[in-house]
Amino acid sequence: MQFLQYFFWLSIAIVFYTYIGYGIILFILVRIKEKIHPPSPLKIREPLPDVTLFIAAYNEEKIVEEKMENCHNLNYPKEKLHIVWVTDGTTDATNNKLATYPEVTILFSPERKGKTAALNRGMQFIKTPYTIFTDANTMLNPEAIREIMTCFSDPKVGCVAGEKRIESKDKDAAAAGGEGFYWRYESKLKSLDSRLYSAVGAAGELFTIETDLFKTMPTDTLLDDFILSLEIARQGYKIAYCDRAYAIESGSADMYEEQKRKVRIAAGGLQSIARLKGLLNIFKYGILSFQYISHRVLRWSITPVLLFLLFPLNLTLALTQTSVLYDTMLILQIIFYILAWTGAIMAKKQIKIKILFIPYYFTFMNLNVLKAFSYLNKHKGKGTWEKAKRG
Repeated sequence: MQFLQYFFWLSIAIVFYTYIGYGIILFILVRIKEKIHPPSPLKIREPLPDVTLFIAAYNEEKIVEEKMENCHNLNYPKEKLHIVWVTDGTTDATNNKLATYPEVTILFSPERKGKTAALNRGMQFIKTPYTIFTDANTMLNPEAIREIMTCFSDPKVGCVAGEKRIESKDKDAAAAGGEGFYWRYESKLKSLDSRLYSAVGAAGELFTIETDLFKTMPTDTLLDDFILSLEIARQGYKIAYCDRAYAIESGSADMYEEQKRKVRIAAGGLQSIARLKGLLNIFKYGILSFQYISHRVLRWSITPVLLFLLFPLNLTLALTQTSVLYDTMLILQIIFYILAWTGAIMAKKQIKIKILFIPYYFTFMNLNVLKAFSYLNKHKGKGTWEKAKRG
């Protein structure tokens, strides 16, 4: 019984640290660092370098015109902005529509091997010093590329992660509401990570690398953006986080579509932990390892397991120990899961009460990490996946 008590409190400590404690420690460390060494303002890059906007797409005919209009609205010299679409396996009218834009380079292959294979193939043709990766269904703010290039004025930066924003609507579904809240919190953590030392990974909606730092990845890689950016960090470069450059996209159409996305991302996280195992060596990578383990590894491995063990552990202790503390914590857990369950019911009935989306989405997100173990085993060796429908 004493072992159960120790295990219960250790589990609480790890869960708290993963989702709240790390953010608090990060905030304190950044304040101390910037008090001792105030950050210097970055200088605007002059002259602006040539860049390639790299868009990997599969059957995106519905979004081509909107994406190209967004590309044309980017405030960057047109002669220095090169647009490349890699359309592996496309069977709809995407290529035909792109052919009407003479400024676009289309790299088409009839076989669909997945996004990572498309990146490996497409990057062989990139000649500009910087490559900007973005998705077909995400729209960039006009100043995005200029802001990103400013970050590269720091010679220690090899990758710049833009901010992902979920388009907010008055009648958001649970998927969009929960995802939007999650990404706002994530964005704050990424900003603090970057200010302390380096952001821990980049989101595929918008990130940029020095082209020469690209390394070919195994074609079954599920999180190409994460692996690619962390491999650059492993080379000794920093990943800067730039919230002034952002990509906007709609939230998932519903929780079923969001589940497909979250399970794949979690599976990719588990895969990444195995492939980036060298980064767990805190004696070699120091602060980067600390950030990587705290921000990513715990979330994608033991913390979700411990989270769902807390209830049976708490119940056992409440029934066997005479303690107001264990009784109170059990009641709080019951209330939390009732709120999450109520949020799930509300989502199915299309009743929009955003305050309930938070416990629901948090529970939903961690459940999908558990499902990711079987997904990874089932899809071993595959780099393709079914896209989640957006709202």
